[in-house]
Amino acid sequence: MKYSICLLLAVTLVGLASSLVYASDPSPLQDFCVAVNDSNAAVFVNGKICKDPKMVTADDFYFSGLDKPGNTSNSVGSRVTQVTVNQLAGLNTLGISLVRIDYAPQGLNPPHTHPRATEVLVVVEGTLYVGFVTSNPADPNMKNKLFTKILHPGDVFVFPEGLIHFQFNVGKKKAVAFAGLSSQNPGVITIANAVFGSDPSISRDVLTKAFQVDKNVIKYLQSQF
Repeated sequence: MKYSICLLLAVTLVGLASSLVYASDPSPLQDFCVAVNDSNAAVFVNGKICKDPKMVTADDFYFSGLDKPGNTSNSVGSRVTQVTVNQLAGLNTLGISLVRIDYAPQGLNPPHTHPRATEVLVVVEGTLYVGFVTSNPADPNMKNKLFTKILHPGDVFVFPEGLIHFQFNVGKKKAVAFAGLSSQNPGVITIANAVFGSDPSISRDVLTKAFQVDKNVIKYLQSQF
């Protein structure tokens, strides 16, 4: 019964996100697309190569597994199960995708951003503290604004496209949420991983100045990623 409700909520999220399709796609669906003078190059902008329609089957539009909990035994205590065009080929060009997020007690989906999608999240189990931060204000004397909310089962929250956001399980039991995203390939940039775990590493001089901390702090943080 519980997962029947989850499925209904997931379908509702997809429907909500579909109304945002034209707001996101057909903007680029990859980080970059470098021009190449090669007619055999098999890289397309805004989508993957299309399958011959005569060869398409129902399985191309089918995915199974969102009823299964993700493994949260990791350093942040959360797991995202994606259903993007990479897992469900039938999503190609449709500008929509879906994820399931599992949280251990005190589990965190750390601050991150989706460069190509707005996210609509619904909680189906547990209690989450969620929020997003606005982009830099025009007035340099003002600070980025944080919007937060405590969510319970059935509650919905929207994370606008491109803005840094997070979810944290503040309950003593596991939590589960589903989210619809307004792109077939929304992308994700986890802030800490990108800043402190890039390859090659960002110069410690750059990070020391940016974060206004001792260089040894930066060295420690980079060692964690």
